[in-house]
Amino acid sequence: MAPLEMQTALPQPAGKPAYRDGNVLRWLSAYTVSLVGDSVYFVALAWSAQKAAGPTEVGLVMAAGALPRALLMLGGGVLADRIDPRRVILGSDALRCLLILSVAAVIALSAPALWILVAVALVFGAVDALFVPAIGALPARITSSDQLARVTGMRSLSMRLSQIAGPPIGGLAMGFGGPAAAFTVAGLLFALSLPLLLTIRMLPLGEHGQQQPEPGTAWKDLLDGLRYIRRHRLIGPLVAAGAICELGLTGTLNVGMVLLNAERGWGPSGYGWIVSSFGAGAAASAALLAITGWLPRAGLLLAGTLLVGCTGAATIALVPTLWIAIVLAAVIGLSAGVFGSLDNALIQTAADPAYLGRVTSVVMLTMLGLAPLSYPLVGAAIGTWGAAPVFVGCGIFASLGVVIALASGAVRRAELPRQRPAVST
Repeated sequence: MAPLEMQTALPQPAGKPAYRDGNVLRWLSAYTVSLVGDSVYFVALAWSAQKAAGPTEVGLVMAAGALPRALLMLGGGVLADRIDPRRVILGSDALRCLLILSVAAVIALSAPALWILVAVALVFGAVDALFVPAIGALPARITSSDQLARVTGMRSLSMRLSQIAGPPIGGLAMGFGGPAAAFTVAGLLFALSLPLLLTIRMLPLGEHGQQQPEPGTAWKDLLDGLRYIRRHRLIGPLVAAGAICELGLTGTLNVGMVLLNAERGWGPSGYGWIVSSFGAGAAASAALLAITGWLPRAGLLLAGTLLVGCTGAATIALVPTLWIAIVLAAVIGLSAGVFGSLDNALIQTAADPAYLGRVTSVVMLTMLGLAPLSYPLVGAAIGTWGAAPVFVGCGIFASLGVVIALASGAVRRAELPRQRPAVST
């Protein structure tokens, strides 16, 4: 097992930047294509559900995948660490491709029955529980540690691109050929990622100075991974701060923003401008890390940007005009993006690669499993007290993550590995 003390971030040997590394670019291309496929799939699922049933059933279909994803996510992390994560990703994308293309064929021959859509969502969510931890464990096995921050920024940009490109592609497919065509496009995108993944070269664990731990039972491996997170002086506080942030801000910035917009009467265009502004800020933060590959005083900067994001989220319901809310949304997106990127990059560089699947599964469980639990609570609270006090309360709660981060000496001293300049001869 890796030492529990945070190791000093020493300069790394000069190497190829991630944006010029064909191995990283092939992985990023496969990941982007797969994410666009995800977006197209969700468009197809939502519209198919809307055609098959009423609003309540649409919500049931869209939420169905969350349950197996949350229940199986930790097990997916164990699998990613026990098996080559690339093989898990290949298997997951192959299963998703076959599932979605089969659904497209069934829907082309008959109407999109509600039970079929629920079954698809359940299976897709279960496969996602395998895919997500493996994709989190892969970067440390395809590039050097000094490039992981840059890869994190590139990955965040990929996510933003997929969110921009996926829904219009899904909408066009629906317009031309209905749900069957949209599901077909999603399945083909998953298929396209497979040859790219096959060409990725994996670095053995030994190249990172770590050894694969002795295999045990899946349950033992899971408990071992949880103990590893709890005892690690840097990863433990980072995971805890991220979880508090997700619980406090996710529901507020998703459900709460819709209700705030309705309360203020800003209309659909106003809501669109706020969401776009937040996305632009988050994309700018991803571009910053992708270009620079390193930021100074990473631990303190992480805590500072989280504080800015929490303050912005607490005050956006208090501003008097739409344009101020739009500007504030950009600040929140930028600060939240920097915090998320640094949190992910520090975890990636500090973790023993043999545990990264399990570490990623815990991080993603807080985002995909626990954070959505706040949605109905935020909605009910705003219905009772109005938007302003709920936004302020959630911002204050999320700022407890800042306290956790600053209370940890390892977080305060944390630095990203920095590449040593090449020596000319």
